[in-house]
Amino acid sequence: MPQLAFDIGFFAELPKLQPPVRKGVLDAWEKFGRLTLDQLFKDPGLKLESLTNARDRQIRTIRIDQFWRGVVLAPASGDTFVLLRVMQHDKAIAWAKKQRSSINEVTRAVEIRDAATLDELTPAYERVAETSPKERLFGKFSDGDLKALGIDDETLRQARSLVDQEQLEVFAPLLPQDQREVLQYLAAGCTVEEVWQDIVAPALQASARPVDTRDFETAIRHSRTRIALVTASEELRDILEKPFAAWRVFLHPSQRKVAYRASYAGPAQVTGGPGTGKTVVALHRVKHLLGYLRDGDRILLTTYTNALVNALRSGLDSLVDDPGLRERVDISTVDGLAGRVVAEAPGAVTLRPLPDNEEESRWGEAAEATGFTGSARFLAQEYRHVVLAQDIRTLAAYQAADRRGRGSRLAAAERPLVWRTVERFTAGLAADGCRTWLQTCAEAARLLAEKGPRYRHVVVDEAQDLHPVQWRLLRAAVPARPDDLFIAGDPHQRIYDSKVSLKSLGIKVTGRSVKLRKNYRSTQEILRWSTALLIGRPIAQLEDENRNETLLGYRSALHGEGPTVHAAESEEAELDALVARVRAWLDAGVGAGEIGISARFNKTCAKAVARLRDAGVPAATLRTATGDAPTVRVGTMHSFKGLEFRCVAVIGAHDDALPFPRAVTPPEVDAQQHETDLMSERCLLFVACTRARDSLYVSWSGKSSRFLTEAGVRS
Repeated sequence: MPQLAFDIGFFAELPKLQPPVRKGVLDAWEKFGRLTLDQLFKDPGLKLESLTNARDRQIRTIRIDQFWRGVVLAPASGDTFVLLRVMQHDKAIAWAKKQRSSINEVTRAVEIRDAATLDELTPAYERVAETSPKERLFGKFSDGDLKALGIDDETLRQARSLVDQEQLEVFAPLLPQDQREVLQYLAAGCTVEEVWQDIVAPALQASARPVDTRDFETAIRHSRTRIALVTASEELRDILEKPFAAWRVFLHPSQRKVAYRASYAGPAQVTGGPGTGKTVVALHRVKHLLGYLRDGDRILLTTYTNALVNALRSGLDSLVDDPGLRERVDISTVDGLAGRVVAEAPGAVTLRPLPDNEEESRWGEAAEATGFTGSARFLAQEYRHVVLAQDIRTLAAYQAADRRGRGSRLAAAERPLVWRTVERFTAGLAADGCRTWLQTCAEAARLLAEKGPRYRHVVVDEAQDLHPVQWRLLRAAVPARPDDLFIAGDPHQRIYDSKVSLKSLGIKVTGRSVKLRKNYRSTQEILRWSTALLIGRPIAQLEDENRNETLLGYRSALHGEGPTVHAAESEEAELDALVARVRAWLDAGVGAGEIGISARFNKTCAKAVARLRDAGVPAATLRTATGDAPTVRVGTMHSFKGLEFRCVAVIGAHDDALPFPRAVTPPEVDAQQHETDLMSERCLLFVACTRARDSLYVSWSGKSSRFLTEAGVRS
């Protein structure tokens, strides 16, 4: 029975298709399931047509509706067809005529390339290349190495003509996906061995037989990186109705290898930049672990914020169909876990959480009582980064504590006074019936260390924002054995001041750590622009804070327009421009629920919601938006963590907001903490910008943020 599969290129363009066109795709897919092969080629409604002057007779088109056509790979043998693109009639015909299909002799995957355009470009580049072959972009790689990575003779000729990465960017969208990735990774500085490990090896299919470059039926089923076989109309309907999440259908072989590994000998870690699918991998890991639970075993799926908890719960619901299995997974923040552990302890006394805006004033009161003349901010950070981080409980332990990482000197003779101030602060909290969340986590870790762990597995998402106290709690929540902790995070998205070395806490992931480099969310143009905010600045790894993380090889699978920036004369003018931008997106067919607006402050968010509503645009803050209503979502940069939208506007990016002076420790208080705080603010802007998939708009009034200026952004 014939069936219609879907190429990832179709899914990448799906959000741009109007609902009637998506309905036409569903109708076409159902028709493939009803008709025989002979009937398909003769059906007058489907019009499965071959093309004159086409580069590949296997590339055909089908009718979606009167104005739209689908471009289909129709192999000469087998009964599986692949929908490559859906485009307006004339554009579909023109695009289809240029394409050529092939099968990669190394990975056995189906490949599609723009053969016509490549044939036009290559001779021109070969003629103008003035450098010697060894000085060209891939001059240091032998033909044998490139062919071993799946580069065929045609792409090899094209690669040998390139002088620099700018030329590669011209060729890249035209090349077969897997070969494009190989060349982009090599050009970014990765070694042949790294590319083999990250791209080629996960895609290999075990077979003793040589590759049959005519067997497209087998190759299609080997192409899980780019081709999805949808078997139920309900599944396809859900994808078409929610196109923004369609990429989740694809689990790249490198991701699948991590998520569905049979077992890890201990804690395992997956890192990667925004949009690389770390959360998806974590959810799939939960699904895998659920299949091996024994009676009474439970899994904790945890993260930093409640907004992310809701996203994880929704993701697991869509991934695991069995409600009974889902009930064996506790999904909560780490602080939520701590609160439950402490509340359930015998003789527990209910204490209210201390609001963040009260903490510094209470440190000031404690300092006044003890005669400490330093700043309240110094005390708060000393307590957070030394006392709590190292689980210090006595003056003797504090006097012996290692203060590396603190940029302010503290003489040995001063430590007793600081310690007395710490005791005064904690005693004052206890007397008033409150405590900080980190204190609650510390108490919960102590209780679990005494009573024993609660879970068989713990899976952590957005791990980079957790404090050492929270890590001690998680370590105590699960016994040290194979598959105990699975950790997903990205140090480049560390927006909270939590310095941590997993190795120092006894969580050793050496040999069990994988980095994802392929972004599935943002276009390469948005990614390149956003990454410029961080390039050249050291980012400490999760595993070892003395080693730096890198964005080497970090690339997107998508291409589109670059970000737009706007400098307004006043805040009112900036809000007017925002309304115009959102209206333009809506007029272009973007759904209101696919648009996100982010700002540094809640008050800016409130002004944006009010102005949009006054203009007749449905808008709500993240906290007040409900259900799947078609509403533009507005939230702070902190609350946007872990979310994604088709179009994003980052507003209020002026120099008084990014960095926000009150969020940055003065250098005279602690020079090292000052730099750490600046990096957190920089990462905050990076996170907000990388929430966008297709379109990013950044605006400000007055003077732009220094982060934008330093990245070379001009209005």
